[in-house]
Amino acid sequence: MTQMIDAKNNIITEEMKYVAKREGMDPDKIRKLVSKGYVVIPKNIHRATTPVGIGDNLRTKINVNIGTSPDCVDIEMEIRKTKIANKYGADAIMDLSTGGDLSEIRKKIMENTDLPIGTVPIYEIGVISKEKYGSIIDMDEDIIFNTIEKQAKEGVDFMTLHCGITKSSVDSLKKEDRIMGIVSRGGSFLAAYIVHHNRENPLYSQFDYLLEILKEHDVTLSLGDGMRPGCLWDNTDRPQIQELIILGELVDRCRETGVQVMVEGPGHVPLNNIEANMRIQKSICKNAPFYVLGPIVTDMAPGYDHITSAIGGAIAGYAGANFLCYVTPAEHVRLMNEEDVKEGIIAAKIAAQAADVAKGNKIAWEMEKEMAIARKNHLWDKQFQLAFDKEKPKRMREELPSSNEKACSVCGDLCALLV
Repeated sequence: MTQMIDAKNNIITEEMKYVAKREGMDPDKIRKLVSKGYVVIPKNIHRATTPVGIGDNLRTKINVNIGTSPDCVDIEMEIRKTKIANKYGADAIMDLSTGGDLSEIRKKIMENTDLPIGTVPIYEIGVISKEKYGSIIDMDEDIIFNTIEKQAKEGVDFMTLHCGITKSSVDSLKKEDRIMGIVSRGGSFLAAYIVHHNRENPLYSQFDYLLEILKEHDVTLSLGDGMRPGCLWDNTDRPQIQELIILGELVDRCRETGVQVMVEGPGHVPLNNIEANMRIQKSICKNAPFYVLGPIVTDMAPGYDHITSAIGGAIAGYAGANFLCYVTPAEHVRLMNEEDVKEGIIAAKIAAQAADVAKGNKIAWEMEKEMAIARKNHLWDKQFQLAFDKEKPKRMREELPSSNEKACSVCGDLCALLV
């Protein structure tokens, strides 16, 4: 039984009650939103996860990507990243590991957090296929579905699966004048499989079988955007929109089956096209929760993409995105370290808060009011307590203190609030 099936049967689950309390909403309203597919609660039946609601009428949530690479396999570092995600208020974690013992890495991450855990199973499928056949594109259907089922049994709460990469969408891409082609790693694996074998994507051709697996374990399907643009120049083109139309059709099939589903969105979008992208997705996918990477609003700032993505994320959240995937300063440059993870989380939380304030969310506004009162009354410890990063502002104040203990060292006795 899934959260969605329970909701359709007028059952308010404990998870729905928990989400309702966190959001300051009536539990039956949460149930109705889940039953319609406007809200998902990623919660595998095999794992004790703290429930998180993602979707319309709720606060904007943020996800943190971590994971090893073939060049850097350090499980202890991934555990430290997990603890940073816990500490600084992430809502979910995705393990994108591609190096080392992938099952063991997932296990260690899950042991160190109660946040919902997501994966991209095609990564492990690619690793297994390369080890077995010497090539990723020689993956077979048994490896694909066995890996997905194995991860579901391990307790993964949501999975990114590129079901919209089809023969028709790959053909469409060939006709498009893109600079960067496919930048989605999982999308590129499946596109190469389709071209090499002249065969349909098994995740699309056997979508009903996939839904059976996900339904059994109540794994939320995150429909990956394999045709997403990898640079501003390629944004909002025909391959991207064609794939989105396919994903919209698959959303309907998920809802009919009772499988929770959200849709992933583009990562590189200029400011003037963000709102349109959000509206198109919400229309085509019938208000399915929208999960976006960034979006990054300029490609000119490697090393600072946590900032470029926070700008885009705030606009996207205000325009309808429900789930922001953080971007770290290391994006496009190297594997993120612990400090990158922290910086990415804070930037994403700023974006989510800005979006929620703009949408009039009551909890977000109460947070702003509490901070304003603390500033008005020079309650420095309270300000630090309320801040997304509690250590940095305290450290900065201590580095250059004011002679007036109430003020900061910019104004001192000339502080406007002391006049």
